[in-house]
Amino acid sequence: MQKTLVMKFGGTSVGSAAALTNVVRIVREAQQDWKRIVVVTSAMAGVTNLLLDSAMQVGARHASLLQEAENKLREKHFSAAEALIKNQPALEETKIEINKLIEVFVNLCRAIQVLGEATPRALDAVASLGERMSLRLLTAVINEAGIQAKGIEATEFIVTNSNFQNAHPDFHATKEKTQSALNPTLDEGKIVVTTGFIGANAEGTVTTLGRGGSDYSAAIIGSVLPAHEVWIWTDVDGVMTTDPRMVSSAKTLSEISYSEIAELAYYGAKVLHPKTIRPVVEAGIGLRICNTFNPTHAGTRLTANAKKNGHVIKAVTAIQKQRLVTIEGRGMLGVPGVAARAFGAVASTKTSVPLITQASSEQSICFAVPAEAAEHVLNALEKTFEKEIENDDIDRVWSTGDVSIVTVVGAGMRHTPGVAGKVFSQLGNHHVNVLAIAQGSSEVSISLVVDAKDTELAVKTLHELIVQ
Repeated sequence: MQKTLVMKFGGTSVGSAAALTNVVRIVREAQQDWKRIVVVTSAMAGVTNLLLDSAMQVGARHASLLQEAENKLREKHFSAAEALIKNQPALEETKIEINKLIEVFVNLCRAIQVLGEATPRALDAVASLGERMSLRLLTAVINEAGIQAKGIEATEFIVTNSNFQNAHPDFHATKEKTQSALNPTLDEGKIVVTTGFIGANAEGTVTTLGRGGSDYSAAIIGSVLPAHEVWIWTDVDGVMTTDPRMVSSAKTLSEISYSEIAELAYYGAKVLHPKTIRPVVEAGIGLRICNTFNPTHAGTRLTANAKKNGHVIKAVTAIQKQRLVTIEGRGMLGVPGVAARAFGAVASTKTSVPLITQASSEQSICFAVPAEAAEHVLNALEKTFEKEIENDDIDRVWSTGDVSIVTVVGAGMRHTPGVAGKVFSQLGNHHVNVLAIAQGSSEVSISLVVDAKDTELAVKTLHELIVQ
C-alpha cells in the first residue's frame, strides 16, 4: 500500500495570500515523497472568533454589527482568492461558494436574533462556516497551482455524537465512512482537502470537536485511513521548552515522547490540542509539528519513547487564570464518599479539574478549577454539603484568588532521584511561594500552584533547570 500523509494547517498557516502560498509550496514538496496526501484546513486566522462573537452579539440585539462582520468575511476571503486564483471561472466559482456560506451565516444570525438565544447546536452551525469557507479557498488555490485537489467536507465522513460544541467521534462509523469517502480520490493521485474542527452526528447535523479541534481532526483521519504520518503545521518551530513570550531563551525540542507531550498539552502548552495524541498513539502513527513559515526547520517529532536530550526536565508550562477550591473540616476524617460527592458536584457544573491534592489527615481536599467556573463550583459544593456545613462537619468551602498551575515535564524524572527537591529549592531561592503540589502517577511531570503574580518568575526560574 502506498504511503499516506495527513497534514493539518492552522489558522495563521492559511490566514493570508502569502501564508496560502507557503501551503501550496509545502504540499508540492510533500508530493515528492508521499503519493497519498490529505490536507486538513482550519478557518483563516480570526474568522471563528468573528463568527461566534457576531452570533452572540446579534443574539443580544446588536444587529448593526452583522453587516460589518459580513463585509469582513467577504473581504478576507475574496482578497486572498483574487490574489492567488488567476483562472477567472475558477475565481468566480470560489467566490460564489464562499458567498453562499456567508449568506448562511447571516441567516443563522438573524434566526438567533429572532429566538433571542444561541443554542449549542446553532453555535456549531455558525462556527463550522470558517472551515467550510477555508476549504473552498484552499482547494481552489492548490488547483490553481497545477496540483489536482478535491475538497471534501469532514461532515461527510467524521461521525460524532450530538454533544454540540465538544462532540466525540464514533471511530467505528468514522473509519468506514472515511475510507469510502477519501480513498477513491487518493487512489487517483489527487490531494484531498478537508475541514478540521467539524463533523456531523448520525442525522447529518453539523457538530464541532471543541476549540482547537482541527489537530484532533487530523489525528482522527490519520488513525482511521490509516496514514503513516500526521504533520501539524502551525506558526512556531515545534514544541518549545517553554512559552517564548515568557522566556526569550526557550528552544525547540527536536523530539518528545507521547507521554511528555500529553502532559504539556494538558497543562496549557498551546502547540497541540490535548485530545490529538490518543488516536495517533493507539494507531502507532508518527506525529510531527512544523512551522509553515519556516518549513526547512525540522520541527518536533513525537515518538513512543523519545531519546534523552541530556536533561531530566525537558519543558515547563503554565495554565493561568485558575483558582484553588478547598473543602475542609475535622468532620471529614474517616468519612467515606466525601471526595466522590465533591467531584460529583463539580461534574454537575461541567467543569474540568486539572489538579487535585488531598491532605493525608483527610481533613481537606483541594483542587483547581478555571477561574470563571469557581463561583458555580462553590455553589454546587455548598448545596451538596449543606447538612455537613450546618452540622459543622465541614468548616468551610472556599476558593483562592487567581493562581497558575506551573508544570515541569520530562520522562527522565521517572528514574532520577531528587528532582522534586531541585524544583522546590529553585523556587525557594527566588522567593516563589508554592500553594499546592501534585505529581502524576506517570512520574513524567510535577505540577505546582503559585499565585498569579508569580507565574512568569516561576516559569523563568524553573526553565533555568533545563539549560543548566
